Amino acid sequence: MKRKGSLTVVCGSMYAGKSEELIRRARRALYAKRKVQVFKPIIDTRYDETMVVSHMGVKHEAVPVKNVADLAQAIDKETDMVCIEEVQFFDDGITDLAMQLADSGYEVIVAGLDQDFRRRPFGPMPQLLALADEVIKLRAICMNCGEEASHTYRAINGEPAHRDDPIVLVGALEAYEARCRRCYRLRGEPKKRFRPS
Repeated sequence: MKRKGSLTVVCGSMYAGKSEELIRRARRALYAKRKVQVFKPIIDTRYDETMVVSHMGVKHEAVPVKNVADLAQAIDKETDMVCIEEVQFFDDGITDLAMQLADSGYEVIVAGLDQDFRRRPFGPMPQLLALADEVIKLRAICMNCGEEASHTYRAINGEPAHRDDPIVLVGALEAYEARCRRCYRLRGEPKKRFRPS
């Protein structure tokens, strides 16, 4: 008999520990002898093609999939927990699938960036966050000043990325840093400060 379904979203900036939290929850369920499947988008080959790997090197087996349809096809009928890494790279159909799974008794855990490098909502994340039973927003440490960080900063050749640069650029330390609000920069977008009248 299936458990009561749920949808948990783990989000935050780069280097906040999202992958480690997804892996921790998957392993905890495995210790309880539950059937767990972990999926990741096929474009995420930064550290390994068939593993979810945190920036600190924590690893867990994963099934790389091209799209939402492939992910749905790959779910085993014995599975009761579905974990999806880098969920922001999937199209909006991932939201419907996550809801169908949760409504059918699966425990669904998705992890991803809630904001792109421009500090705008990323892909299907706004819908997933709105529909989640639980939201875990993790924060990183600003790699410039050491304060709490909620933003993903992208640098190209040592310069802040431009607001018109492509949204998707799979990378790690060579392109991205966690930044606090004060240290975040984006070329082509003037800093807007609120001044009371």
